[in-house]
Amino acid sequence: MANVAVIGAQWGDEGKGKVVDWLASRADIVVRFQGGHNAGHTLVVGGETYKLSLLPSGVVRGKLGIIGNGVVLDPRALLEEIARVGRQGLEVTPENLRIAENVPLILPLHPALDRAREAARGARAIGTTGRGIGPAYEDKVARRAIRLCDLAEPETLERKLDELLLHHNTLLRGLGAPEFGKEALLEELLALAPRLLPFAEPVWQRLDEARRAGRRVLFEGAQAVMLDVDHGTYPFVTSSNTVAGNAAAGAGIGPAAIGTVLGIAKAYTTRVGAGPFPTELRDEIGRRLGERGREFGTVTGRARRCGWFDACLVRQAVKVGGIQGLALTKLDVLDGLPEIKVCVGYRIEGAELRHLPAGMQAQAKAEPIYETMEGWSESTRGARRWADLPATAVKYVRRIEELVEAPVALLSTSPERDDTILVSDPFAG
Repeated sequence: MANVAVIGAQWGDEGKGKVVDWLASRADIVVRFQGGHNAGHTLVVGGETYKLSLLPSGVVRGKLGIIGNGVVLDPRALLEEIARVGRQGLEVTPENLRIAENVPLILPLHPALDRAREAARGARAIGTTGRGIGPAYEDKVARRAIRLCDLAEPETLERKLDELLLHHNTLLRGLGAPEFGKEALLEELLALAPRLLPFAEPVWQRLDEARRAGRRVLFEGAQAVMLDVDHGTYPFVTSSNTVAGNAAAGAGIGPAAIGTVLGIAKAYTTRVGAGPFPTELRDEIGRRLGERGREFGTVTGRARRCGWFDACLVRQAVKVGGIQGLALTKLDVLDGLPEIKVCVGYRIEGAELRHLPAGMQAQAKAEPIYETMEGWSESTRGARRWADLPATAVKYVRRIEELVEAPVALLSTSPERDDTILVSDPFAG
């Protein structure tokens, strides 16, 4: 049996929670390899709804969860999440959760800087969640991050805080925001140390042992390919690499161990926050998609922008993200539409392109070229076999496969876990 990496194939919020939960029930270990608490999954298990943002989905299924070094970890957010699911009857301990000892930490100064910079941008704000993800990754790359292992070395921690505050207080002062004192941060981190360090270990060793033992590992991505800091709609992106290739670096395993790459895509398109969105619908159909799809962010609660399926965008994600099969979600949201449009290209200043270019002005000017397909009046909600689907719905799915150049491995027809049409098993390799 192979390992599986799950990534988003659009701008996030594709309904990964249900798919990841289904896969997690069949895995031995679930690993988060990038991002922070700015993204999340909603899982419905046994009538209980769990909203996770840092905890790997596997812990809900009684599997070992690992937070890899590619994540930026907010200690307070993690402990609050552990307490929240604990009140729901789910106990998270070092027995079922391990954290890479070299994971960088998000400190209170990171969200403060994040929010101050967004406020300074005004109308040109990127649309970050204000949770400090970007500033924490900046510190990691600049080699001044406080890492989990530093909590075990008070002298190291104190020395690194001096450097960190020299940088951040200078920026905060320039932005007219309150500065941070060393003693308060040091006291807080030392108080957190005994609560966090029991979870810490060199997780690369555990993953190597799992590989040797033939155990199944699920690598759980956050956000999506078109939010990748390199390959997404820059600068309206997240601050990490979201493509499957980063699972290796972000977990501490070789690239050959990633296994099958499954991309999650909605049967239409959504986006949260600012940035280009060629197929966005600002009309009644867009509002209908948002209402029927309950398009509000798991973590932020922000309403998502909605539009037609963008096959060019997903094909691009397939190519750069290494996606071998798609899990297509929320097909039922399209029920009842007399016709459905699919973007098959862009028109930019008279030129036709089959990819979204990297330039900001070019992206903003991209006009979708649509192919119109017949819709269906019958309900697809809850379908579990191809035979349960209207012929026009099957035709729509097959056309998506052709346009994005990847097969649909799994089709989801409702939020319920069992309302799924499985075409091929990702764990089969």
